[in-house]
Amino acid sequence: MGDAVQDYIEAIDPAYRPLFDRLHHLILDVHPDAVVVLSYEMPTYKVGPRRLHLGVWRHGVSLYGWGQDRAADFTARYPQLQTSKGTIQLRPDDAAGISDDELRDLIRAGLDD
Repeated sequence: MGDAVQDYIEAIDPAYRPLFDRLHHLILDVHPDAVVVLSYEMPTYKVGPRRLHLGVWRHGVSLYGWGQDRAADFTARYPQLQTSKGTIQLRPDDAAGISDDELRDLIRAGLDD
């Protein structure tokens, strides 16, 4: 992980840092081989041809980077969290009700072939 990614992480609002850290660690748990770079001004996890972006926004954390069909199971259970094709926005309160296993499945949908 480069300096630019570390700078991004260190600048995260303390209100959202625990959620960011949770997702960051889950991504690396699922794919310890992921290369983490800064892309589109946010941390991006690269596994082969796949990319998963993890960004902080004013109300929480967003995951970007897969086709809508790849996350269909997750978005069927949590339709209020999908803001556009390939984007999931999580507020800390929303994420508190989602298990790590569900988030791991979402991560796999984004990064697995």
